[in-house]
Amino acid sequence: MPHGAGTPTWGKLMTADRQFDLKARLRDDGPGLACWLMLGSTAVTEIMARAGYDAVMIDMEHGPMGFSEATEMLRALNGFDVAPLARIPANDPVYLKRILDTGVTGVMVPAVQSAADARQAVASCRYPPDGHRGLAATVVRATGHGAFWQEYLAGVAERLTLICQIESPEGLTAVEEIAGVDGVDMLFVGPFDLSAQLGYLGQPDHPEVQKAVQRIERAAKAAGKLLGGIATPERGPERLIQAGYDLLIANSDVAHLRAGADASIAQFRDLKAKHAPG
Repeated sequence: MPHGAGTPTWGKLMTADRQFDLKARLRDDGPGLACWLMLGSTAVTEIMARAGYDAVMIDMEHGPMGFSEATEMLRALNGFDVAPLARIPANDPVYLKRILDTGVTGVMVPAVQSAADARQAVASCRYPPDGHRGLAATVVRATGHGAFWQEYLAGVAERLTLICQIESPEGLTAVEEIAGVDGVDMLFVGPFDLSAQLGYLGQPDHPEVQKAVQRIERAAKAAGKLLGGIATPERGPERLIQAGYDLLIANSDVAHLRAGADASIAQFRDLKAKHAPG
């Protein structure tokens, strides 16, 4: 069916006017690459989407963005075949309700430390009777401001990707139970926080940290859940793919900008030295 033909479903009308089911895409097409969006810039968001990432992760935990800025960033994704995701500041039902109402198709919950935490996140993402997400579907952006709210209600539980980040000793201890919670779609390794809390600050590739990471990897696979993670100095995208990761975040908008600026300055200084008098 040509784009725009027929009666559009809520999925086709979401942020990028395309049908998004990130879970199905990752399972059918293999691992995907995402980029952290830290700057809150709509222009940067558009540039990253145009580059061809499978997903972008609006980072509301460490970035300065609030819900208004995140909404504008989602608007910048319109027309691009990229899954709009967001990491919220904490496992809070209000945060989850508000970010879901903006129209993201996946959410990352940081610092999940127990099966109870995971069940709370699931319940916060689901409408009654399966959860306690507040219902404003007739007016929020996720439903075209009410244009297709009934279709949204009928499909959101299946299409939403709920990502639980494991990044603490408590989360590691309970990782098998967290992985077993119905409604958790992906375990996401947080190697930097995990390394710090295990006593190896700034050493995400330390052997003891990697033992912990491997436990998370095994738990996700044993439970049939998707596995996501961040590239580290010694475990880049190729090694993560070899380890069976489904979603990789290897970079951020900040890192791209910094690397580009550093390279430009270095190149100019080399030219300046080459053409210096004498």
